[in-house]
Amino acid sequence: MFRLQHIAALDRLADSLRVLVALSGVIFYTGLRDNPHELIPLLLGVIASAIAETDDSWRKRTTALIVTLACFSLAALTVEGLFEQPWLFGLALFAGCFVLVMMGAVSGRYATIANATLLLAVYTMIGVDQHAMPDAPFWREPMLLVAGAAWYGLLALSWNAIFVHRPVRHALGRLYDALGDYLDGKARLFEPVRQPDIAGKRMALAQINARVVAALNDTRLALIDRLEGRRSRSAMDENLRLYLAAQDIHERASSSHYPYQALTKAFFHSDLMFRCERLLRRMGNACRSRGSALRVGDGFRDSEPVDEALEDLEAAVAYQQRTPTAPAHDLEYAVTELRDNLHVLADQVTARRAPADAWPDSVLQNPGPASLTESWRRIGVQLTPASARFRHGLRLGLAMLAGYIVLNLVHPEQGYWILLTTMLVCQPNYGATRLRFAQRVGGTAIGLIIGWALLRLFPSPEIQLLLTVAAGVVFFATRFRRYLIAAAAISVLVLLAFNQVGNGFDLIVPRLVDTVIGGAIAAAVMLLVLPDWRERELHQLLADTLSAHSRYLRAIFAQYRSGKRDDLDYRIARRDAHNADAAVSTHVAVALRDPHGARTDSREALAVLTCAQTLIGHLSTLGAHRAVLAEQTGNNLLAQAVDYIADSLEESGYALIRNERMPVDSDREAELRTALGDWPADDEPTRRLIAMQLKLLIDTLPELRRIGQMLTA
Repeated sequence: MFRLQHIAALDRLADSLRVLVALSGVIFYTGLRDNPHELIPLLLGVIASAIAETDDSWRKRTTALIVTLACFSLAALTVEGLFEQPWLFGLALFAGCFVLVMMGAVSGRYATIANATLLLAVYTMIGVDQHAMPDAPFWREPMLLVAGAAWYGLLALSWNAIFVHRPVRHALGRLYDALGDYLDGKARLFEPVRQPDIAGKRMALAQINARVVAALNDTRLALIDRLEGRRSRSAMDENLRLYLAAQDIHERASSSHYPYQALTKAFFHSDLMFRCERLLRRMGNACRSRGSALRVGDGFRDSEPVDEALEDLEAAVAYQQRTPTAPAHDLEYAVTELRDNLHVLADQVTARRAPADAWPDSVLQNPGPASLTESWRRIGVQLTPASARFRHGLRLGLAMLAGYIVLNLVHPEQGYWILLTTMLVCQPNYGATRLRFAQRVGGTAIGLIIGWALLRLFPSPEIQLLLTVAAGVVFFATRFRRYLIAAAAISVLVLLAFNQVGNGFDLIVPRLVDTVIGGAIAAAVMLLVLPDWRERELHQLLADTLSAHSRYLRAIFAQYRSGKRDDLDYRIARRDAHNADAAVSTHVAVALRDPHGARTDSREALAVLTCAQTLIGHLSTLGAHRAVLAEQTGNNLLAQAVDYIADSLEESGYALIRNERMPVDSDREAELRTALGDWPADDEPTRRLIAMQLKLLIDTLPELRRIGQMLTA
């Protein structure tokens, strides 16, 4: 029973089971009708519908299914109607690709549907080209493709109506796994070594943080879809509290009380840093344990006691405070605050249940468009070459048009595999395209070899159909994390399925050659058409980040005046700041793999990333320690410093957009730095912490201006 529970908790198991049932149903249906020519369009319709599936509640999934089937029908009928008119077909292919990519600007749900619609259009081309019956009416192929899609859509809809909570639990499990990885990455910053590679470790941590932010956003969407329209939310309340607790854990884990290199240098001969590292690693393991428990449905159990590591840290701090060679007061105070932060973080990570009264305001912001006008506005904002989506849509449309011209020149009889490969390989950035090209070609070659062997070993059509279903299940089980295997599996499926209506051996060489040609076209277009590395995009991302950080700082300090409360406005400001920081991290990772950014651009990108991480670290520290400040004269100075920093961040963002030098009030800045640096050591701890973090933020501003000057030079 224990093993079955863990098998059932696998993320991709539900998808694989649905695909297994859907493909088996198609094979059973075509077998009863004894019409193998219906097999391939029905199978391809199932695959396209499964790819278009979104993680919504069954109510919203019904709407999404209707939209999906309408898009599929329109795309398939358009292909059928224009197939014999090459000039119109080429123009429609370019326009359709661009429109479908831009349609994804509305929301992630529509982006998924648009991608699957384009895939189904290519499937229609392949079907019409290779196995269409000569006397069949023009609507036959589209009808079969849409019928296969509808069959899978209804199956998925029924499944989702029965298993309402499982998708949310899986999303929460992935979120806590990502938090565990983030805590591990944070622990590496505390390694007590002589020459710590802080830049490399922070780069790795930034990439993990981007995955945490993505997991937070995915979980929020899953919760919103299942909370809206319900009279009783009691079944989802615990899931909602676990999500809100994860946000708090992320904020505390992101905090940076003092520069890590300074801490490592000051406490190199102490075991203090090692104790922090060990505690963070144990908390990371505890987060992953919670993720596993959420998937299985068990209660949380801490496998490696965090309390033990916390006691060791307390002892290390106490011993350090008793040593005659005490460090500077700022360092000693930073260690005390770090210990307190880790103590609260440990309590949050190891809590058996999320407290019911911790978030009186548990409303979630719905990121979807509120109206058709809002949908059009979102698309309109992206209609500029500065938009990554616009560039991707233009590149994909041109790549598909180029592929269509090449297939007509090379071998028009079976060349539509070129378009399929071009569509799948062409990704929004060069690094992803290059990786997908290698995986697609390698996986296709492996799959064709395996398919050839299976055709030789099992000439029986019945066995080949069973193997076709197995290949489809493997494809959907691996397409997100093991794309090489997924590409091999779909190649096996194609060979076995097409062998039912012709000779599968004749498909081997054309499919391999077309895969190479299609991938090469996608890579060439990525390099030649509006290359992804753009300095102005880095300008825009940093400007957005500074603006979001300014709003986050103001929201934080407002709560020091009124008291800590995780209301919707505060959570939106915090999420916007972390989303902007994650966008910078993702862009820098892309830039480092882009040959157009391999010169000084990569150094600029790394400098921007370091600056953004420093800012979000100190802001998170302020957010993690929110408490009501008692009325004192010193509060005015803190408020002035907050206003100066927030205004400086906002004005710097505007200057970047206008390609101007960042403004600075040197005298005022020096005055605030001195006043905050001379803050009384015996002042109230919360006020002292705010003063220290604000001084560290002001210390970051000159580096920010240097980076701005470098970008605008």
